[in-house]
Amino acid sequence: MIPIYLCDDDAAVRREIRAELEKEILISGYDMKIICDSGDPEDLLNAAGKNGKRGIYFLDVDLKNERYTGFTLGQAIRKIDPRGFLIYVTAYGELAFDTFRYKLEALDYIVKEDRESMFRGIRKCLGVIRDRLKEERGEDRQYFTVKFMDTVRHIPVDEILYFETGGKSHRIILHGLKENMDFTGSIQELQKNLSGKFVRVHRSYLANVRMVKLLEIKEKKIVFINGEICPFSQKVKYELMQRINE
Repeated sequence: MIPIYLCDDDAAVRREIRAELEKEILISGYDMKIICDSGDPEDLLNAAGKNGKRGIYFLDVDLKNERYTGFTLGQAIRKIDPRGFLIYVTAYGELAFDTFRYKLEALDYIVKEDRESMFRGIRKCLGVIRDRLKEERGEDRQYFTVKFMDTVRHIPVDEILYFETGGKSHRIILHGLKENMDFTGSIQELQKNLSGKFVRVHRSYLANVRMVKLLEIKEKKIVFINGEICPFSQKVKYELMQRINE
């Protein structure tokens, strides 16, 4: 069951959106349920934090709240649900670009001036989310979430070659097939969370054994499928060979 959260301080608009959501869930048979329907951002954050599942969030931009706008609420949601689906439903179409400025990776920005157009946008979003989740389940891919500053990225684990410690304290460099990324982290924490596919091949390196092309035993080097190289220590040689051959 995918939880849905709704936050708009206009109670009448909130009732309309909720009614449309419930109708579409029933008609289309979506495995979704409205968990929180509130004008208070704190209610939404508390509900999402307790639920702990990836959710769908319909948010107003112009919240009459001392602490949160719709965009800063989106940032708070990203901290507890990095891969959740954010949809903004608002009267201010000209603010759509701000979803990019706040690096929120919003699914859509629906203007609520025309009710039928708004409802059509809501129905479209639910269908898109259903299709995306179906594709993800079909792929059965595991993702690694990287957070730095106000940006959240989701990197498929099967596209990560290895991690290495950076020159600065608590800095990690992710080496991927498509890009490299620098973020704050701990190699020990990564080793614990990714132990199923990754091996601590050196004090400063954590390698994805499924991305290894070959081992240069004498030079104690790992060659990855794209030609990149990282060292390994003698004490992990036999474990590394065994894991590669599994």
